[in-house]
Amino acid sequence: MYSPPVDLSFKDLNNVTGAMLEVPRNGLRPLRTNSKNKYLSHSLRISNNNITNLVGLEFVLSHFLAQPSMLGWLDLSFNKITSIDCVLCELKELRILYLHGNDIWNLFEVNKLGKLSHLHTITLHGNVIENTKGYRSHVIWALPHLKSMDFSTVIHQEKVFAKMCKNFKQVKKEDNGVPPDE
Repeated sequence: MYSPPVDLSFKDLNNVTGAMLEVPRNGLRPLRTNSKNKYLSHSLRISNNNITNLVGLEFVLSHFLAQPSMLGWLDLSFNKITSIDCVLCELKELRILYLHGNDIWNLFEVNKLGKLSHLHTITLHGNVIENTKGYRSHVIWALPHLKSMDFSTVIHQEKVFAKMCKNFKQVKKEDNGVPPDE
């Protein structure tokens, strides 16, 4: 059995690496460590800070977690993140990603996360991209394994509709002489 999340929320951090100078918050269940004082957790919470990018996230994971490659849940909500850093794509076991309440403005940033085959839950509401036409359909198309988006179940009809919309856009581009997307 693994420990609860390593909680570095509400630490007034301006960058991810600043977390390495902090002590995780205490929760109801105690955090367990291994012989090297690394936490036996697959979850990390760095929410409610002032982080703008994820430079150094891999160092933070290695600093705190006994098995950083096994990270399954990451909460980066309520920060000031403007884009989806490729470091997230290296988290191959990531299943749940909270990015709500940030400053992500380009909907196509979400496409980067398509490499994460285990990602089944994401939150993106409260970002500028939420106001983009076709926001939900695009995210569902870009992340085909999603079961939940913005705390709402992704139903089969939404997956079919997202795929149809993408195919329609593809045909329309080809009709206008634009080469198809790869």
